[in-house]
Amino acid sequence: MDLEWSDEQSALRDMVRGVCAQYAPLDVVRKMEDDPVGYPSELWKQLGELGVTGILVPEAYGGAGQTLLEGAIVYEELGRSLAPSPHFPSAVIGGGALLAAGSDAQKGAWLPRVASGEAILTPAWLEPGCGFGPEGVQLRARREGGEYVLSGTKRHVAFAGGATRLLVLARTGDAPEDVDLFLVDPRAPGVTLTQQRSLASDTQHKVELRDVRVAAADRIGPERSGWRTFDAVMHDAIVLLAAWAMGGAERALEITVQYAKDRKQFDKPIGAFQAIAHYLADAATAVDGGKTLVYEAAWARANGRPVAKLAPMAKLFACQTYRDVTAMCQQVWGGVGFTLEYDIQLYFRRAKQLQITWWDTRYLEELVARAVLD
Repeated sequence: MDLEWSDEQSALRDMVRGVCAQYAPLDVVRKMEDDPVGYPSELWKQLGELGVTGILVPEAYGGAGQTLLEGAIVYEELGRSLAPSPHFPSAVIGGGALLAAGSDAQKGAWLPRVASGEAILTPAWLEPGCGFGPEGVQLRARREGGEYVLSGTKRHVAFAGGATRLLVLARTGDAPEDVDLFLVDPRAPGVTLTQQRSLASDTQHKVELRDVRVAAADRIGPERSGWRTFDAVMHDAIVLLAAWAMGGAERALEITVQYAKDRKQFDKPIGAFQAIAHYLADAATAVDGGKTLVYEAAWARANGRPVAKLAPMAKLFACQTYRDVTAMCQQVWGGVGFTLEYDIQLYFRRAKQLQITWWDTRYLEELVARAVLD
């Protein structure tokens, strides 16, 4: 594995960092907390115009056609800045599902719009009282002629208020993986959105579907193949979330190291005291190790190697590191670290939420164990 970035990859990093600094500084991040839409329109416009939104979409559909390694570079920078955008649910999950299993008509209709940012797709996956696996999908879709009728409730649907289509996982049979993916208009009759609050104060909605009619042409992939598609897309996607986590952890550590240099007690910087210095040293070691694991997973996928073990390992380790590092950072900042006026709490809250969403610790450990033991 080559850890030297090319000139193009370094330029991509600089570009994304610059865009985030200009259009998503932390004051904008604060303004977007609990916002009904949840992302600044100017940031989303810039990401689309610069080709970042479609970085993983093939050139044939108007994207940049880059690999997961370039995607990891982008996500590290998004994580550093905490930039709020629907890139992950739309361009990564939605676009990935269409690429993996969509019909030619679906790809032609949606992928160029996803790549440009004109259309936003978001998965409606999790349900009340249910888990992360296929058995957790209980919302039913029954076939009636050339349509499906969907009824049930989804929770924690990211950016649903601004979505063009919901990517709904629905049960179409009794076997555990008898699940299909449907493109559903969030403004269709029978769809109700209710905004939810979250630890990270990002934008999530409860989505209730009551006898919502969806054309069979809006099913993605062959019948009862939805979970396999979603699972495969998620294995790529969690590598990017791991990169997001490591970018956030690295930035949280940077601002804390600076604080440890500036804050003085007993006529010396608090970073000069061994207890603080060793905390920071341990964190720096964990962050560097986590970044290497993320790069390995992204590199492996970019080179056509299996990531059934590496992908969940990357998110598992990165999210635990992000949570632990930001918790330690809050301790170094002392009492002010927990107050809303200071920035470190922004990172801590997002670290914990990321750890328990998009496959939590227990589910990831099961995936890693399965890969190790099989």
